[in-house]
Amino acid sequence: MEQQPNIRSATPFPTGRGQRSSLWKEVGRRFIKKKMALFGLIVLIIVFLFSFVGPFFSPYTTVGTNTQAIHQAPSLSHWVGTDHLGRDVLTRLMLAGRISLTVGLGAMALAVTIGGILGILAGYYRGIVDQIIMRLADVLMTLPGLPLLFIMAAVMSEWRVPAEQRLYIVMVMLSLVNWPGLARLVRSQVLSLREREFMQATDALGLRDRRKVFNHLLPNVVPLLIVTATLSVGGAILSESVLSFFGLGVVPPTASWGNMINTANTLIDFTNRPWLWVPPGLAIFITVIAVNLLGDGLRDAIDPNMKSR
Repeated sequence: MEQQPNIRSATPFPTGRGQRSSLWKEVGRRFIKKKMALFGLIVLIIVFLFSFVGPFFSPYTTVGTNTQAIHQAPSLSHWVGTDHLGRDVLTRLMLAGRISLTVGLGAMALAVTIGGILGILAGYYRGIVDQIIMRLADVLMTLPGLPLLFIMAAVMSEWRVPAEQRLYIVMVMLSLVNWPGLARLVRSQVLSLREREFMQATDALGLRDRRKVFNHLLPNVVPLLIVTATLSVGGAILSESVLSFFGLGVVPPTASWGNMINTANTLIDFTNRPWLWVPPGLAIFITVIAVNLLGDGLRDAIDPNMKSR
């Protein structure tokens, strides 16, 4: 009597709960051995606590101005000084971190969702579906990303979009620019997976497309999505900072690290008041480096061909 193919045992990324749990334990053990990745994770935790918990311990607000405290140098009362409106720079730095991190995570989530879904559809169905999705991705990838963001941001400014809504529009713009590259990566992964024995077994068993995609293809694409998502956060934070620096992203009174750097827009501020632009610049640098270290560690830990050192 002919035996039915064992789908789970043939799957390169186990789909059973016990097997999947043991795989992630092995990933955790590999990740712990990556000292630089752990350092990046610790730094990111500190940045998140600084941005989302720190403002609750600050005695200052960002909405009020104090004409008697304009452009004060760092002191015991204002640890990082004050800006041109007398607002505490440290408090604004913490609240700006909330905006920049939210934009980075939101843009990453949208880009991964759009790119992951379209990439899986293109790789699984191929044919006309693949042609339409990939040609759209090719068109977007041929356009330079930063100038395209500038154009979209300028249109948003022309339409006089309220400042409180710009945050969400910036997320959408960044995700629209970043999803094509991710979709192509996922598509190539799915095309490779379609030729594996476990997918041929699903065809022989006559499983529905939905089950093939969600139970067998998606678990094998998850590691790629995790690594790409982690690394894309840093790029989204940098892009948002550039847009805000030029006044095309998040605009005052809402603070972001990008528009905080823009407050030092004169030679006098740049040379004599470094507390206006150095702290947000360091925050961007530290956060992006930490995200990249974490992403590199995750990539090495999740890669099944990576041997423990």
